[in-house]
This record gives sequence, structure tokens and C-alpha cells, in this order.
Amino acid sequence: NASEAITSTGAAVKLGENDQTPGRRPKSSASDGSAALAAGAASAFDLGRTHSSSSDAAASLSLDRLRLDDNNDEDDEDEAPKTKASPNTVAYQQSVAEACGVSMKQRILEFKPAPPESSRPIDLRSQYNRPLKPAAASASQFRRRVLTAPERVLDAPGLVDDYYLNLLDWSSGNQVAIGLERNVYVWSAESGSVHSLLECPEDTYISSVKWSGDGAYVAAGLGTGEVQIWDVEEQTKLRSMHGHDTRVGVMGWNKHILSTGARSGLVFNHDVRIAQHKVAELASHTSEVCGLEWRPDGAQLATGGNDNLVSIWDARQLNAPKFQKTNHKAAIKALAWCPWQNNLLATGGGSHDRHIHFWNTTSGARVNSIDTGSQVTSLRWSLGYKELVSSSGFPDNSLSIWSYPSLVKNIEIPAHESRVLHSALSPDGQMLATAAADESLKFWKVFEKKAGAQNLVGGSAAATANAKASLSKATTIR
Repeated sequence: NASEAITSTGAAVKLGENDQTPGRRPKSSASDGSAALAAGAASAFDLGRTHSSSSDAAASLSLDRLRLDDNNDEDDEDEAPKTKASPNTVAYQQSVAEACGVSMKQRILEFKPAPPESSRPIDLRSQYNRPLKPAAASASQFRRRVLTAPERVLDAPGLVDDYYLNLLDWSSGNQVAIGLERNVYVWSAESGSVHSLLECPEDTYISSVKWSGDGAYVAAGLGTGEVQIWDVEEQTKLRSMHGHDTRVGVMGWNKHILSTGARSGLVFNHDVRIAQHKVAELASHTSEVCGLEWRPDGAQLATGGNDNLVSIWDARQLNAPKFQKTNHKAAIKALAWCPWQNNLLATGGGSHDRHIHFWNTTSGARVNSIDTGSQVTSLRWSLGYKELVSSSGFPDNSLSIWSYPSLVKNIEIPAHESRVLHSALSPDGQMLATAAADESLKFWKVFEKKAGAQNLVGGSAAATANAKASLSKATTIR
């Protein structure tokens, strides 16, 4: 599977590998300390038993010298007269008492009245049946092991540092496509090989990449507004599609429909099977479209823009959005549909917003929110756990794994030296690829599952990946 391939295969040509071996901290010797304390306590106890008479005498003498009795200023009638202590002795006793935190007129251990009894009987069952901690989950309850060091690091020279672009994607056939300046490279997670798929003209650059659902084709959006579709196996361009007059920063496939979002704020739907490819124009944004994601069943489309709007479209009625959300206070690039609840959408805002909102796209209601404290650049749901991973830009440059619906942050991983721009999940749902402005591509095992574990959406991870890969070239592109 993807995680095994990434662990076992070597580095590739253009994307040079930086070997990293995560360091390990030595475990603290808590048991040694406990043993030492226990030994010391036992020695003291034995010593006390052996020298009980001398110890009692010494203790009695010390108490007599300190005169820590109830009536320190009066002599007991039955006792013999005692010699009055010298001023130096009194001063010494006072200093010792103060150092020990006791009063000269109070015993160290004294009896106090018994506490009043409760007015009602104590039911021990109610005390022991309740949870020891509040019902709400906490990060300390997170038991799953997550590695905080990347499995692999590749160089990604020339990665454009632009929040609004989408330059990384992972195919159902276990290949990673990344756009670097004027080139699109394809890296195989199975073999570790890499090759340049395309190079665009000098007057433009790669602004977005997206794999088709069958893993056979890559769509590349250009800075000029052109969209190219390439056959990866044959390494040939199948067609170019025009229509946008500004750069295409984000794309999404729904079977044979390719949706493209541009800086103009427009979204086009292209039927890649026919010559007159443009079949719909979606107009709801007044600024650049930087987020676009089809629901897995193709029933709804979500778009996010630099106008701080989230639009949710019904695939059967594209003349206007079904819902339009204005809760974010910055651009919305991060969009993710929940794999086990198809009407649950997560959206993440930019640096002036820093929130993740969760939407019921049937009713349009916001059902939850997280203040992440940093720019949200991508969101990916786990296929095997009820968790969500977010990547962040300023100021954290990290990955955070959140439980859902508790919204507890289970772990935060320092990921890159600069803001994380893109992320993509492997077809088996275990590995996360991240690309950042520090020109590195890293692979993290964020959702590791045991062998044979079932996905929340049904079937094992390996079976799901193989089923997707078997759909190779299900769409005919003309």
C-alpha cells in the first residue's frame, strides 16, 4: 500500500530525498527513583525500630526544650519545678520553631473536633459509578500513536509560495503530482521513480493540478487560464480547454465533469468527452476562487473564494448556490467533505479568520466550529478514524489532528519551516503529503491503521485503493 511503498522505496531524480532519522529521547528513570525512595523509607523505619528507646528519649528532650505544650507559660502543679531557659535558648527555640513553620504555643500534632456528620447517607455506588474525569474528551485520552517525524522528505525546488494555488494531488493509483513553476512532476509511491509530465510555455506557469478519479489523467491549470489534460501512462497531452481569461487556481473532478475555478471568480464545468466542453458557468464569487471540492457522490459542489464566501451548489440546479455562507473573515481555500457523513462539510479560513466551520449541507446549518489560532491551508478527513487533519500557515506551520465531533486537538506536529501550502491524502488513507514554501515535500503517517482494519466508509484500506486503481481510464477524453 501507499505507506509501505513510501517507507521502502528510494529517492527520485528531480525530487531529491533528504534522509531524516527521527531522534529518540531516553526514558526517564521513574522506577529507579521510586525504588530509591522506598529503600530510604525502609531504612528509616528499621533504624527507628532498632533505636526506639534512644529516639523516644531524644524526641522527648527536643519537645521539652521547645516546650511546645498547651500552656507554655505556666508550670504543671504535679511536675517538679523546671529550670528557666536562658534568653539564648529561648531565642534558639523560637528560630527553630519558625523554621519548621510551627507556633511555640501550639502542638505539632493536636486533636481537633470531629467533622459534623452529613445530613443524608452517603451512597458509595454513586461515587464509584461516575467517571473519574469529565465526559468530554481530552488530549491526554488520545491513545493512538502518531509519528511526529516525516516518513520521507523530497526537495520541491520552484514551488510557488502562493496561498491561492493548488499544486499537489495524490491519485487513486498511488502517484503524486506536483506543480513546480512551469513543470508538472509525477512521483510514484510504489517505485519511488519520478518523471516530468509536462512543461508549459515560458510566458505562463502551473497554477493547479488535479488527478481524475480513475487515476489515469492529470488536469493542469495554467496562469493564462488554459486547462490541459494529460494521459500519465502515455505521457501525452489529450486536449486543451480554453474559456477562462485569468489563472485557474483550483480544479475538481466529478466523473467526466471537470470543474475549474479562476481568479475572475467564475467556475466552469467542462464535459471532457465532448468538443464543446463548457456545459455550465457558476457565478457566485466576486474574487478569486481558491477552494473547490465535489462531494464524493457528486450530488453537491462546494466552492470557496477570496471574497470570504463559501458557496454550496446542488448539482441538479447550478444557476445559483443552494447555500452561501458568510461566517469566515478571510479567504476559504480548505474544503473537505466527510467520508462517513456525506452532508457534512468542513471549511477553513485564512490568516484573518483562522477558523474551521462544519456545515450540514442538507439544512445549511453550521453545526460546529474550531478556532485553530492559525491560517488554515488544507483539511483532510481520515478514512479510518473519526478525525480531521488540518495544515496551517502563519504562525504555526504545523499539522493538527482533531477528533470529531468533540473537536479536541489530539496532536500538533511541527511540519515545515514555512507555511504549509498544500496537502494530499494517500489512497489507503494513512499517509499525508504536504508541500510548503520551504520547497520541501514531506510524507507523514498520520492515520496509521492495523492490518485488515476497516475504513469507516466500508472495506479495508487496501481493498479501497485497489478498487480505485482498477478503474483506470474509465473516462474517454476527446
